[in-house]
Amino acid sequence: MNITILVTGAAGYIGSHTCFELLDRGYNVVAVDNLVNGNREALQRVKEVTGNDIHFFKADLRDASTLERIFEEQPIDAVIHFAGYKAVGESVEDPLLYYSNNVSASVTLLSVMKEYDIYNIVFSSSCTVYGKPESVPVKETDSMAPTNPYGRSKLMVEEILRDSYKALPSLSVSILRYFNPIGAHPSGRIGEDPDGIPNNLLPYVSRVAAGQLEELKIFGDNYDTHDGTGVRDYIHVMDLARAHISALEELLNGSGSNCKTYNLGTGKGYSVLDVVKAFEQVSNREVPYKITDRRPGDIDKTFADPTKANKQLGWTAQKELKEMCQDMWYWQQQNPNGYSN
Repeated sequence: MNITILVTGAAGYIGSHTCFELLDRGYNVVAVDNLVNGNREALQRVKEVTGNDIHFFKADLRDASTLERIFEEQPIDAVIHFAGYKAVGESVEDPLLYYSNNVSASVTLLSVMKEYDIYNIVFSSSCTVYGKPESVPVKETDSMAPTNPYGRSKLMVEEILRDSYKALPSLSVSILRYFNPIGAHPSGRIGEDPDGIPNNLLPYVSRVAAGQLEELKIFGDNYDTHDGTGVRDYIHVMDLARAHISALEELLNGSGSNCKTYNLGTGKGYSVLDVVKAFEQVSNREVPYKITDRRPGDIDKTFADPTKANKQLGWTAQKELKEMCQDMWYWQQQNPNGYSN
């Protein structure tokens, strides 16, 4: 196979795991990341585990001239677009940062792709585009009403992609709305490494179990769920990486242009306390927690209807919650200080 994929945001959590899956399946990878949230060490470890090289460029997608140089030098066949800021709270505090980085950068990327006749793109979207779901499980056809600038920035890029597809029939687009990625590569070499106190649940739980943080804060226990804590659809990051390859191959093997949207999740909902209990079982450690006030905008429960991806991409999430927690705990044990070990 001699197919080259440009991966933006390649040094981030999901990007690095997808780079592993691409290399493992014989694709060539050109990685672009500005390293604001990503870590170069993640890509170095991907190279070590797979035994394959990655062409890395430190670049900001808003820099059109640098992007043009990359497209000029590399024989790119398709793009997987992860790059973007992703913290909901930060997006509320600094919406212009999110619209500039997430939306403007995507416009620049699409413009350069058009200039160099690259017409296949897989876009990393989010279940936040739905906002508070009218019902669960959530279907791709459900109404979209994001409740924060992060979610709105993802929806804006979706709309830009749909408009571009209508204007440019040769363009093929796969929009992947995923729910809550957790876990790590089973090797323990790559995983999620947030700065400071994590925004996401499982790194937070993992650090409390390891004794690095005193206790877990659970935001609210009076939701309309089986135990009062919020319910989400948690999906193993390697299942998510496989889904990106399935979406990519649908584009590369397709008979013509298309623009499709898929939910990526397990179709199951787990509460915060479900996750805590599962993690305690696999780690054999207690995870002390404290109930605090709800966060503004948090919803009772949401989980995906992944039927469309199951049928059209031939993809199904394979890993259960226990395995997600096991892989995360192994990553934590092997890398107590993350990539800065």
